Amino acid sequence: MADKELVLLKLGGAIITDKTQPNTPNLAVLKRLAAEIKSALDARGDGLGLIIGHGSGSFGHVAAAKYKTTQGDLGTESWRGLVEVTAAASRLNRIVMDVLLDAGIPAIHFQPFASARTRKDQLMYMETYSLKAVLEHGLVPVVYGDAAIDAVQGMNIVSTEKIFDNLARELNPERILLASDVAGVFTADPKTDPNAELIEDIDSSNWDAVVASLGGAQTADVTGGMFTKVRDIYHLTLAMPPMQAMIFSGLEPGNVENALLGNAADFGTLIN
Repeated sequence: MADKELVLLKLGGAIITDKTQPNTPNLAVLKRLAAEIKSALDARGDGLGLIIGHGSGSFGHVAAAKYKTTQGDLGTESWRGLVEVTAAASRLNRIVMDVLLDAGIPAIHFQPFASARTRKDQLMYMETYSLKAVLEHGLVPVVYGDAAIDAVQGMNIVSTEKIFDNLARELNPERILLASDVAGVFTADPKTDPNAELIEDIDSSNWDAVVASLGGAQTADVTGGMFTKVRDIYHLTLAMPPMQAMIFSGLEPGNVENALLGNAADFGTLIN
């Protein structure tokens, strides 16, 4: 990948599904996002290597919350729940894949559950040999939040952000882009506090203040909501300079395309 920029793009579950309605995709938004991705790939040609990840939204999160999958093996029902969580995550991934392929994107999916192993909050291993091989040949690997077998508690959830962390440490991307349902990271929840202000940059100079201001997600999100996402991506950028990350609204038309094109952005939150 030395001759091209490698970018990891997450399509948040809150924008590609209706998180208030179980198992409900947001097809209109998903199709627009796919068109923006295709346009950026066409414009940049061989200069852009792309890995797409997506959240589980109203599919996997609902099942995982019902069966308390993040708490591990609580009995027979937990293992039945594992079936439902992986099925729900795969069902959404199939919808995403169909839309990406219909848009002309050479997308190929990789199911995390097939090889991911966790130990409590850590993703210890996920097979990446095939993913790296297809990436070298111009294809677009697609990963997603899924369940995983856990070495301590039997089972767990592995978020897209944890998968991106694992991939970033192997592949050293230039940028990680997180398309969310909010315009970035705010001083308070912008959905409930009209005085919330966008934090345009996050780095070591203001990290403590950011931690103090962040709250949890408003809907079922078994991966910890905004705080966990920002914390993990901030620690990753600290470990791998000069890599940058950006959190921005994927609901605003054009944002994903502009971010992939590397245009100077006047939107979102930059983390470095």
